[in-house]
Amino acid sequence: MERKLPKDFYWGGSVSSFQTEGHRNEGGKGLCVYDVRPMNPEFSDWNDAIDEYTRYDEDIALMKGMGFNFYRFSICWSRIIPNGTLDEPVNEEGVKFYSDLIDKLLAAGIEPMITLVHFDMPYHLVKEYNGFASRYVVDCFERYAKVCIERFGDRVKHWMSFNEQNLHSMMLRVSNAEVIPEGVSYPKHLYQVNHNVMMAHCKAVRALRQMQPDAKFCGMGAITNIYAYENSPENNFFATKGYNLLNGFLVDTFAQGKYPDYWNAYLENRGWMPTFEEGDEELLKYTVDYIAFSYYRSNTVKAGEFDYERPAHECVNEKQIKNPHCKANEWDWEIDPIGFRWTLNDLHHRTGLPVFVLENGIGWREDMSQEEIDQMLAEGRTIEDDYRINYHRDHIKEMENAIFEDGVDCLGYITWGPIDILASMCNMDKRYGFVYVNRTNKDLRDMKRIPKKSYQWIKKAFESNGADLD
Repeated sequence: MERKLPKDFYWGGSVSSFQTEGHRNEGGKGLCVYDVRPMNPEFSDWNDAIDEYTRYDEDIALMKGMGFNFYRFSICWSRIIPNGTLDEPVNEEGVKFYSDLIDKLLAAGIEPMITLVHFDMPYHLVKEYNGFASRYVVDCFERYAKVCIERFGDRVKHWMSFNEQNLHSMMLRVSNAEVIPEGVSYPKHLYQVNHNVMMAHCKAVRALRQMQPDAKFCGMGAITNIYAYENSPENNFFATKGYNLLNGFLVDTFAQGKYPDYWNAYLENRGWMPTFEEGDEELLKYTVDYIAFSYYRSNTVKAGEFDYERPAHECVNEKQIKNPHCKANEWDWEIDPIGFRWTLNDLHHRTGLPVFVLENGIGWREDMSQEEIDQMLAEGRTIEDDYRINYHRDHIKEMENAIFEDGVDCLGYITWGPIDILASMCNMDKRYGFVYVNRTNKDLRDMKRIPKKSYQWIKKAFESNGADLD
């Protein structure tokens, strides 16, 4: 069998608006939750990010130089509708910013994909309505989605609602719904908010089907496969059930158009089943075109129990243990390319849908003083990041094994943060990129873009359509 990927296979990178753009008080943008949320004082803030707001031309050229034919970015809701409300005028300056970006990507031969929400939200909706705890905010999201589809849908043919949507079943912070109503338990509130987010997702799918029926909408999760540490029936069952309650329920819902029976049973047995409004069951029937996911690592657990007091992720997390067979980076994210292949197999074969890798990469500390940068450039050297090359080589190889050996239908391989960005906790120390951005947590420097050794390697891998990985 010839191991050759299709000519239309996608290669590229993913980012979010708040981790890249900066210029948070410009262009008619409203106050976003990230503009006011307290940060670790040792880290940075979101005011400058990597100045993508003014540097897209330069960075698109770098992406094209790496052989990208795909770029996934998120829109900042508060740049489009500053307070996010139903009756508020659209900010045309914000629309123009993203419209120009889309045109520049297409001109460079790079297919754009829009993420509507990457954990951010207009602060007004957080302060006044407790984020996605409110069905009013669900309706506001639907209006925002329709505005984006109307303005960009003629050129953008790949869409997604929520980044890593299963995280809404694990942390209220990403739903911006951290206020728990009096008399309501934490798990009950958490799973109600998770349901509200699913309804918002389905409303966006419905809007795309009606407004741009030739476009594709995906469901996206942060998928981390879970191994049993010990080969006992109890441990294997706990790991499997944990995987389903943290990951599987989301993709099963995306594909089946209803919550799976094991999910309903888990919630009903604990009194945590969310309240359905009229029409919710019909909304769930808006299934997706493919399953997208992020993958960075795997987890390993000892045997445990799913009690009746804590949500599933807490029961799994307390049993997590280091896998002696996997190396890890500084942040204890274990490197497991075989787990990547396992995940590709599970997502495709359990749903029957194509899968799309929308985030993959390794974070690494690459601290350099300005003097070291100047000396390196003067000597014609670059950052030696063989650890990043090895990580991507091993994961691409296992993706290809899943495709050619296991029959997985995969649309593409998209890396996270291909040009260094602030990490999700506003930390510039954890870098994923093939291009170094010359700034630190506290010193903005000149933000010069400096290709690393991995830049040339990923260019070769992408331009050869995954054939040349040496």
